[in-house]
Formats: sequence, C-alpha cells, structure tokens
Amino acid sequence: MTRTMRAIGQETFGGPETLRIVEAERPEPGPAEVLVRVHAAGVNPTDSWHRATGGLAGGAAPVRLGWDVSGVVEATGPGVTVFRPGDEVFGLPRHPLPAGTYAEYVTSPARHLVRKPAGLSHVEAAALPLAGLTAWQALVDVAGVRPGQRVLVHAAAGGVGHLAVQIAKSRGAHVIGTARAAKHDLLRELGADELVDYTRAEFAAEVSGVDVVVDTIGGDYGPRSLRTLRPGGIVVSLASPAEAALAREAAPLGLRASFMIVEADRAGMQEIAALAGAGRLRPLIDTTLPLERAAEAHGIGDSGRTTGKIVLTVAG
Repeated sequence: MTRTMRAIGQETFGGPETLRIVEAERPEPGPAEVLVRVHAAGVNPTDSWHRATGGLAGGAAPVRLGWDVSGVVEATGPGVTVFRPGDEVFGLPRHPLPAGTYAEYVTSPARHLVRKPAGLSHVEAAALPLAGLTAWQALVDVAGVRPGQRVLVHAAAGGVGHLAVQIAKSRGAHVIGTARAAKHDLLRELGADELVDYTRAEFAAEVSGVDVVVDTIGGDYGPRSLRTLRPGGIVVSLASPAEAALAREAAPLGLRASFMIVEADRAGMQEIAALAGAGRLRPLIDTTLPLERAAEAHGIGDSGRTTGKIVLTVAG
C-alpha cells in the first residue's frame, strides 16, 4: 500500500473553485478505528458551508471535506472487534468533527460505521448516512413519530427530505410534502400521501392538523409551520438555529419547536441499513461525478436545484 493518496484539498475558503486534487499522506487507523478504502463519498450542503466559511472550524485553516462514506475496510486499529479487512461498510465518521471522506482513504471510529447491505451499491450507500441520519434523528429521536400521525416534510424532494418522506412512511405516518409540481409523481412513488406546490400555494393555508414538521429550509418556514400544527405538535428545524425565538412563539400556542444537528450514531445507522436492505429506503441519486470533479459537484449542489443526492465516486 502506498503512503500517499489522492484527496480534495483547498488553500482558502470560498467557492467551488477553491477545491482541487492534492497528494496527501494516507492516514493510519488508531485505537478503535478502521482504515476504509473509499469507494464513494456523498456531497451535502454542510460540505459547501465548511468549504465557504470554515463552518464549525471558524477561522482555522480549511478542513478536509466530506463525511458520508461507503467503502471497504482496509485495516483495523488496536481493539477493533466489529469489522475485519474486506468488510463493506458505510457511515458518518466523526460528525460534526472533520472526517475528510473526499479522499481515497479515510479513518473512522469503527462504531461510526455499519455493514453495507449487499443489495446496495457503494454510490447508493454513500448517499444515505448524513441525510438519512438527519431524517431519522429528527423524526424518531426528537419527534418520536408514531403510526397514524401526520408529518409535514419541507423540500420533500431534497437530500434530507426524500429520505424523511420514506422514513416517516415506514413509521406508519401520513406524510405531506412541499415540493414543486414537477416532483410530485416521484414523491408519491416514495410514499407521500399529500403534496403542496409551494410555488403556487401557501402551505400553511393548505395543511392543518399536523403532528410533526421537518423543516429543512429555515427562515420564516418555522413560524409559518406553527400554523399547521395541532396542539402538542412539534417543528424540528434542521436549517435555522433560532430555536429559542421559535420555541417562545410556540409555547403559548401549546406547541413545541426544536433545532438539531445530526450526530454520528451507530444505532441509527443500523436502522437505516435495515430499511435500505429491505427495500424500504431508496436514495435518489441526482448526480454522480468522479473525485477530481468535486468542484463541479459543489457547483451543482450550490444551485439548490437537485433532486436527491450528489455522490463522488472514488474507487471501484
């Protein structure tokens, strides 16, 4: 095995054009870690945020981008018992700390990964971890969705949205989505029961009696979503950290509001793997590009017009 690898790096924060292929030192797995040969890496809006601003790193040197990964275990560090070299795995290493999956190799805490279902390609698997865990944690861990409840998913055809539709449906919910009319047929195939074209109608005037809102947009979507809830309902915001203000607005109405950031979560990943392996969770792939075209992938993602996920292919 060579001591170096190809990876995506950047010297300054900024637009997609700051991303370029670099030669980097191949990492070595530490205690309780595995080394993964990356076959595919998902591209997410948080990647663009870190590329442009440094994200959680603030003014520090640019971080190595990428969290979603699917690949094959190349080596294991001391103390690893859950995987062996040759195992196919996928997951969300280290999030929200830097992981660097836009590379030929990445190390990960072993228990931030799970086995990839045999019927899932590496591209499909790499599309699931961050967006799928976000949807799972919002719906199940925060909102506690139960059978028969009404769930409203904003941007239902987006990376998180289209997985939230399917996860809510798998939990027995009645699912309502906001999306452009051109995407309604696809969302019905994924399990949406009702759809609102947000370009032609005010969703808060069209939808009522909702138990859970998954807000992937932020801004005024949170306050507007409160008008759709029944007493005791909750808005889970994934895009706007103005939780305190929204919670203060919700409380007198007998409603709740919460903001969440996805975390690495083996139990949640196992649930996602089980759903995908059973054919009940299908990631939509908008665009697939090789690693060296990461800048182009970010440009497409920054347009905000994707349906489903963008994935970089690395090996295999």
